[in-house]
Amino acid sequence: MLGGSRIILGLDPGTAATGYGVVEQRGAHLAAVAYGVIETPAGMQLHHRLDIIFRQVVAVLERYRPEAAAVESLFFNVNVKTALAVGQARGVALLACSRSGCDLFEYTPQQVKLAVVGYGKAEKAQVQEMVRVLLHLDHTPSPDHASDALGVAICHAHGAGMRDGVNRSLAAATRRPADGAQGSRS
Repeated sequence: MLGGSRIILGLDPGTAATGYGVVEQRGAHLAAVAYGVIETPAGMQLHHRLDIIFRQVVAVLERYRPEAAAVESLFFNVNVKTALAVGQARGVALLACSRSGCDLFEYTPQQVKLAVVGYGKAEKAQVQEMVRVLLHLDHTPSPDHASDALGVAICHAHGAGMRDGVNRSLAAATRRPADGAQGSRS
């Protein structure tokens, strides 16, 4: 991203509501480009709901063309049936991102909280307020799933500079000849 900007898509997958947040990063400055929720009707069969999620995530990817997508990893709760359905929604979101060709990253809820608030056990209201502050918004993004998705994008943005530096160092190291490779000594 040297000197330019990058577009990051954050996703908070769910069967009833999948949050998305598109963030532009210019150096240390972050700005919300778009955010919202992909909703599916409660009475609809699961495969139809998954199809809606897939198609709508594809539409977001085509519209904003992010270079990276960041997805919140599955938080396993007590309700196994709910966890499986959320996992399936997450799967179709991951598939849409993979097919779009953008880089894909996953973060735990604790990693997101730590990156956004500075504390891995922060309350939801604290995360939402910091999302508002970090993105210079007049109000807290809603609904919650959209705010959560923006938080995931912020988490990725905060770690992107470090990843870029590591990748540049690795690339430079592979271009240098190994010790003793310049010629043989007799």
